Amino acid sequence: MSANPTVQPGVRVEVRGLHKSYAGQAALKGVDLDIKAGEIFVIMGPSGSGKSVLLKHMIGLERPDSGDILIEGKSILDGEDVANRFRLAMVFQSGALFNSLTVGENVSLYLTEHRLKPAGEIARIVAEKLAIVGLQGVENKLPAELSGGMKKRVAIARALVADPQLILYDEPTSELDPMIAITIAEEILRLNRRTGVTSVVVTHDRELGFGIASRIGMISDGRILAIGTPEEIKASTNPLIQKFLKAEYSSNHNLNSQIERQTP
Repeated sequence: MSANPTVQPGVRVEVRGLHKSYAGQAALKGVDLDIKAGEIFVIMGPSGSGKSVLLKHMIGLERPDSGDILIEGKSILDGEDVANRFRLAMVFQSGALFNSLTVGENVSLYLTEHRLKPAGEIARIVAEKLAIVGLQGVENKLPAELSGGMKKRVAIARALVADPQLILYDEPTSELDPMIAITIAEEILRLNRRTGVTSVVVTHDRELGFGIASRIGMISDGRILAIGTPEEIKASTNPLIQKFLKAEYSSNHNLNSQIERQTP
């Protein structure tokens, strides 16, 4: 598919010497990353390794004790300038939908709150973004009427409303059965190919990571252990990486091959 001409290309992200502690406990210990514009970069590691903390820093929800995060060379700590220059979006682990709002109202929230478009144009955009994730005609449903996988896709559609240049996904397949997880993986791949958006995906699911990643950053105890292609990470001799990969293999060993087989 050709890229949407209204969407600016994905952005380059640099993480430099990031440190963060909570109540004296270090969560990030000097993290450095270079994420290329337009790639799917997966941050993978066990629970409690610092993945979600890192993601929250990248979207500006947390401020580091030291270090910096740059988007196209501009520090996100200078929040006003970055907010005006670049469009960022996050898909939260829970979906973070408002239960009292319809699907259409959830997806349109960014546009309506900022009064960026007239009502008729907003309705068209909402329908367009829902169609991209395969959810035509659900605008009037409430989140309680949706399955877990549908809620995740609504959250992705909501992120797309801003035509983002960077999308961050926090555990996008958590609490989903394997077949629905494949659907979400395929959506992430298709959006990346369609728009050229830079995608950063945090997950402990190694099959998801290997199925969608351009490159993977392995994290453990707040430190990056290795960065490489899926093939390079699989071939790593680092004992912590091998321990993580073997622990995850037994329950999900078919997911990666199904993602690769089903995605064009």
